[in-house]
Amino acid sequence: MTDNEIFDKVKEIIVDQTGEDEADVKLEADIKDDLNADSLDIFEVINELEDEFDIKIENEEGIKTVGDLVDFVKAQLATEEG
Repeated sequence: MTDNEIFDKVKEIIVDQTGEDEADVKLEADIKDDLNADSLDIFEVINELEDEFDIKIENEEGIKTVGDLVDFVKAQLATEEG
């Protein structure tokens, strides 16, 4: 799966869960501050990502931006492939 495909899927899930405009979901966007995601939104996004990519996200503390989320998913997928 390419970086763009991962980003597109992450963006789709964030838009579905937060109701934010797709144009606002950029790699540098802060999930809480820029996308107005509350704890429940973040929980739901993480659950959707876990289901979509068949990964486990146990510690989301280091994840602040959409790019962080994409990088995390990418790393998890690489670990499973390797």
